[in-house]
Amino acid sequence: MIDSLLALFFTALTIGLYLLGIQLYKKKRHPFTTPIITATTLIIIFLLVADIPYDTYMEGAQWIDRLLGPAVVALAYPLYIYRGIIVRYMLPLMLSIFTGVVVGILSGLLFAKWVGPPDNVIYSLLPKSVTTPVAMEISKVTGGTPSIAVVFVMVAGIGGVMIAPYVFKWFKIEGEMARGIGLGSASHAIGTAKSLEYGHQAAAISSVAMTISALLASFLIPIISSWM
Repeated sequence: MIDSLLALFFTALTIGLYLLGIQLYKKKRHPFTTPIITATTLIIIFLLVADIPYDTYMEGAQWIDRLLGPAVVALAYPLYIYRGIIVRYMLPLMLSIFTGVVVGILSGLLFAKWVGPPDNVIYSLLPKSVTTPVAMEISKVTGGTPSIAVVFVMVAGIGGVMIAPYVFKWFKIEGEMARGIGLGSASHAIGTAKSLEYGHQAAAISSVAMTISALLASFLIPIISSWM
């Protein structure tokens, strides 16, 4: 009974803080007030102040975590709507995504080599721009630590969402397709959710970029890891 109440409480807490984050974002639109950032920050503060272990929190929040799969599948709708555009620009789309994947892997590798962490941390860092379930599997194959890989995935996703508006502004990237490719390739599911703000076409392209990036990364990272 107590476990059920705890699960209900943490589920309600997570949803409530996210809704609060949405209201804040509507009043003050800024990259740093993105709902996932404010909600995550508030949850961390609450857990620290209340001295609640992460495992205890996840007993309830796991139900929300399990909705990630259906949420990703739901992205197939804008993908279907804009299927004609995707087919028409398939070659530049694939080249752009491939470039994004390579840059994402090599930038993480070069940074890790410069900092000098243990090998398992490096292997966990390589799939940072891939959606969480795929990143965890890649890290297992290459000798990384899945739990560490998840942290890097979250940092890449949230960091990309925070930086993207500035990058789009500085480099005058205005096309929905270009924004969708960038967010999907660099910030996986979190970036794809963000791309909805730029239009359904951006979201469709971002979901394609996220999916293809995961496939390419699954093929390239083990090869790169074997050369290290």
